[in-house]
Amino acid sequence: MDHHINPAKAGLALGVLFGGGHLAWSVLVALGWAQPLINFVFWAHMISLPLVVMPFDLTAAATLVVVTAGVGYVLGYAFASIWNRVRHS
Repeated sequence: MDHHINPAKAGLALGVLFGGGHLAWSVLVALGWAQPLINFVFWAHMISLPLVVMPFDLTAAATLVVVTAGVGYVLGYAFASIWNRVRHS
């Protein structure tokens, strides 16, 4: 059984996961739903911090999505490459 992972596909999968998650966050900020969500998450975890979600900024949102997708791609590619070397050595 071959356990080879295609590094480009793994990178793409993790890039889409990371970027997509941050795209969803950006949409929540744009809709004004991010602050109530953060408030609920902190309450449920019994955490009290003065965290304030800033107003939506398209440039910041695009930067967030692109950077996290790129980081996800690099991490997925690196993981698959290391996996392939370890499994086939």
